[in-house]
Amino acid sequence: MKTMRSAIRCGRAISAAREHAFRQKPFNSVPFQSAPYRAIVHNQQRPFAQLSHAPPETGQPLQQRIEESHRPLPTGERYWQKVPRWKDVTDEQFLSYRWQLGNTINNENKLLAFLEETLPQTLEPSNNPRLTHIKTKQDFIEDVKSGLKRAPMAVRLTPHVCSVIQWKQALDDPIRLQFLPLGSGYVGDHSKLTLDSLNEKNDSAVQGLVHRYPDKVLFLATSICPVYCRYCTRSYAVGASTDTVTKDPLKPSRKRWQHMYDYIERTPSVTDVVVSGGDTYYLEPYLIKEIGDTLLKIPHVRRIRFASRGLAVAPSRTVDPNDAWTSTFIELSNQGRELGKHVCLHTHFNHPNEITWVTKAAARHLFKHGVIVRNQAVLLKGVNDSLETMGELIRTLADINIQPYYVYQCDLVKGIEELRTPLSTILKLEQQLRGTIAGFMMPSFVVDLPGGGGKRLAAAHESYNPETGVSVFRAPGLLGAKGQKTYEYYDPKPTVLEAAWANDDAHASISSALDGHFSPSTLFSERTSGDGAFISPPSTHIFSETNEALYAAGSS
Repeated sequence: MKTMRSAIRCGRAISAAREHAFRQKPFNSVPFQSAPYRAIVHNQQRPFAQLSHAPPETGQPLQQRIEESHRPLPTGERYWQKVPRWKDVTDEQFLSYRWQLGNTINNENKLLAFLEETLPQTLEPSNNPRLTHIKTKQDFIEDVKSGLKRAPMAVRLTPHVCSVIQWKQALDDPIRLQFLPLGSGYVGDHSKLTLDSLNEKNDSAVQGLVHRYPDKVLFLATSICPVYCRYCTRSYAVGASTDTVTKDPLKPSRKRWQHMYDYIERTPSVTDVVVSGGDTYYLEPYLIKEIGDTLLKIPHVRRIRFASRGLAVAPSRTVDPNDAWTSTFIELSNQGRELGKHVCLHTHFNHPNEITWVTKAAARHLFKHGVIVRNQAVLLKGVNDSLETMGELIRTLADINIQPYYVYQCDLVKGIEELRTPLSTILKLEQQLRGTIAGFMMPSFVVDLPGGGGKRLAAAHESYNPETGVSVFRAPGLLGAKGQKTYEYYDPKPTVLEAAWANDDAHASISSALDGHFSPSTLFSERTSGDGAFISPPSTHIFSETNEALYAAGSS
């Protein structure tokens, strides 16, 4: 026993010495130099081993270390060969991240050519009454052209994404819905929408560093992604400008990053940093290492989360022995663990169809090397708003050791009103799913509040009136005056419009509610059946242009 106590004391002394030595290292000992944008974005021509910020050598060549760390992939269906242009592509080619980048569809002309090659002549009919007139390949292509004119996001699709879309059922396919707009599906934007709906710019301490919560900052490293989601909350910055949105990009820049590091270093309350963008998957490995090293050297930073949809949209990168992004991230995760700090990956799957055998192999590789991966899904109409689909997504992620962390209520984003669901949907999903899986694998169902109120449990609303579509929240944990305010979330237009359409007397009340002045008791009393029972509106509706005009007149 005495020997054991001595060993414990010795171990503690060594740990303390290591921590002391770490803290004595000067912050940012490698001076940063401004670099042109082109030197920072992904550059296929620079071998990782030649980069000045590559991880230190360990006696083995880097290539050998990467190859040895990857277990052989299981054989699986060559799902990409269903796409005509890739019918002869081998496993080795498809699993190459360089090949994925080279075959990414990144503009409208490439997209239209791809659709011309890939779509069948006749499509299966849609369950959406707005889309029933689209029957042929040409109908679909023309409708995509119309949709792109109203879209806030540019086009970018990886071969993996293109390969998991069921093109015969393209009208209702849950993956297509996330990335390709159809003009006929368009519903006018909600009157309460603003481009930066979460108020990120106003909550930024310095450009690209959002400080909303007392102990956490959002570090926006870039505004480029491997794919562009239609419903992107950061559509004000991410991707190229479109016909409807002129972007305010956050290009990767050491000069800009240095201001962000400086703020974090001089703000000891910040213990948690989320590195996002854009997407950290689109940063070169040496930049991931550089950001991680710098943040780990700040003593009060205890947790670092890197956000990327890469695992969902280009999983082959994780198992590509010729690409160093994953091995670099694993080293960073291990480095954090040695320091008693938490470095993890947050990803974004929305539907089980996104998960293939390549995805499972990638997730297994990260799990084998101790990387914690969590998922943040977004609730989208027609994608994952059914009990069956959301339940399958949660269980599938849990089975491949990706923790279901959040399910977000879809934010108010320009041009995607048809993808949003009323608050009642997320409340019902949580109610029905809780208890069907172990508690630590049950995600939190949250609303990221318009106006910068932050994330709140959907069930924690102060009030919710399905008639007006207005829910009210408080966020007492936020800093300063923001913690004293009330915040409102607005159901999508169809739900609000249905109440008005069913009861003319409610029009004025709904208009008032959308301006932030409503009396729930008044509205509930107005919409009742003959026996006084409250009639709740259906959860999904499709409306004509005439009805949309009525809504616009009632809420202007």
